[in-house]
Amino acid sequence: MSTTDRRARLVDELTAQGVAGLLVTTLVNVRYLSGFTGSNGALLVPVEGEAVLFTDGRYRDQAAAESPDLEIVVGRDVLGGMAARVVGADPWAAETHSLSVDDHARLVEAAAATVVSAGTVVERLREVKDEHEVDSLRRACLVSTDALTWLYEQPLVGATERDIARRLEFRMLDTGAEAIAFSTIVAAGENSAIPHHQPTDRVIGTGELLKIDFGARVEGYHADCTRTVVMGSADEWQREVHGAVLESQQAGVRACVDGAAVVDVDRASRSSLDASGWLNRFTTGLGHGVGLQIHEDPFVGATHAGRLVPRTVLTVEPGIYVPGRGGVRIEDTVVVTSGPGQPEILTDMTTELLEIA
Repeated sequence: MSTTDRRARLVDELTAQGVAGLLVTTLVNVRYLSGFTGSNGALLVPVEGEAVLFTDGRYRDQAAAESPDLEIVVGRDVLGGMAARVVGADPWAAETHSLSVDDHARLVEAAAATVVSAGTVVERLREVKDEHEVDSLRRACLVSTDALTWLYEQPLVGATERDIARRLEFRMLDTGAEAIAFSTIVAAGENSAIPHHQPTDRVIGTGELLKIDFGARVEGYHADCTRTVVMGSADEWQREVHGAVLESQQAGVRACVDGAAVVDVDRASRSSLDASGWLNRFTTGLGHGVGLQIHEDPFVGATHAGRLVPRTVLTVEPGIYVPGRGGVRIEDTVVVTSGPGQPEILTDMTTELLEIA
């Protein structure tokens, strides 16, 4: 789907809202609707007429190359330039969830128009990916899993958490990633019980759990994957915890089907952990959408409204965290497919408990 098609879908939504158009100021939404990837930009999408991209002089040539089908207005005051274009039309919608109070007030004054909230209309459109987006996500996940497979073949005992994170990140960058998707989590031993532990100089020892949460970014699209292994031979407690998380994760993945309520995905994983007696040690959310942002709608939880549709991409990542002892998380990025079939797992590598020598 082209950016022109995406803007056409947006115009349909805006027409239903009864507004003259949308002032897009969230950079990731500007990129989604125009292709422009600069760090300063805004997009005016009117219901009647053509969209206009606003940026500053640093990005004149880049904007022309990335958004050749748009009128481009170059100036230091991007917000003011956009406001000047909407004088006389009323009401306009704005992304008030990303505007500061001061910027919103300045926009209303400069535009001399009623400016109402558009809600998260663009974010809702982004929930369902087109084929190009799914392909970018698929490649980001492949770069990620190939890098982790390579890492497991390297000597890890005696290395630090920080060293392992850097090795994995360099491997992804060397094999096709434009950047890492987010700060890599490497957590050993008792640190694996901390859901978002940041790597330290702690040395990896034999017999310990090693949790790695990581991903590559390709063409702006983010991969998200977590695996937990044991350095050496696993003991009975580690096997029990890993087995309980694996069953929960598989239950959640199986629930990611066309038409399923988002809350049913959460319920499937939590019911599994409840049956195994470990639900009280699951202290985080089950999953989230992923795409141009590492965390985006739909957020998988017990209160999320809506149902899954084909080409929704999301993560399923239950975990068990026992403070002072250790924890296990298993996470895959999956894409919902058409019909009753199971989702496609984009982070396609084993989820079984590996004992790394």
